[in-house]
Amino acid sequence: MTLSSERLIVALDFADVASAREMTSRLATYDIAFKVGLELFVAQGPRVLDELREAGARRFFLDLKFHDIPNTMAGAVRSAAKEGVWMMNVHASAGSAALKRCADELTEGAGSSGLPRPILIAVTVLTSLDENALGQELGVARPIEQQVITLAKMTQECGLDGVVAPAPDARAIRSACGDAFKIVSPGIRPAGAQINDQARINTPSGAIRDGADYLVVGRPITQAADPGKACEELLREIGQAILYEPNAEKA
Repeated sequence: MTLSSERLIVALDFADVASAREMTSRLATYDIAFKVGLELFVAQGPRVLDELREAGARRFFLDLKFHDIPNTMAGAVRSAAKEGVWMMNVHASAGSAALKRCADELTEGAGSSGLPRPILIAVTVLTSLDENALGQELGVARPIEQQVITLAKMTQECGLDGVVAPAPDARAIRSACGDAFKIVSPGIRPAGAQINDQARINTPSGAIRDGADYLVVGRPITQAADPGKACEELLREIGQAILYEPNAEKA
């Protein structure tokens, strides 16, 4: 595995396992991680992970964004840890009691199954939300960056490994939480790509420069005319960013 491939997570945002499996088989040779989100997981259930392993996937980011009362979240995290995933997430806005329970149950769930402890990260502010949606619709008085930092620091204090955060917020999170704290950035778009439904985006090189450890990319790869070529080009861009940004070599 190269440092570039370690950084890239391709989002398998499909409704059926056949499409996800086909894309996985096309991209597995690059030794990247794959994100399994709500649509695919709800449609297919946990067996989708086995299907994708058969297609060549080695690492999964289980992107289910658990958000409920502490006991329910902890149980969900414990069950997910037994599926052998590499990374999973919860919502930081569930509060500190829920996050602490999740961190404890994650270790127990993986250990009881003889599996490595997954990386546990929390969602701060969704990349689809802009300043108006956060303040006027959800009633959060803080500006987006302040809200992201507040939730990231709480996440760290609760024993989680990092956060999901848009790349434009990565620099501030890195400053507030230090080098060991993981930052997973969605909303990554190569130069010239369509924005789609993401309100706050960044390029791969910009995200690495700003301090992101892992980049989540979906449609620019999976909807490309040649997904393999698109993946190669993006890995090349990540590699160049790492080469010219010495502080980015820690992930």
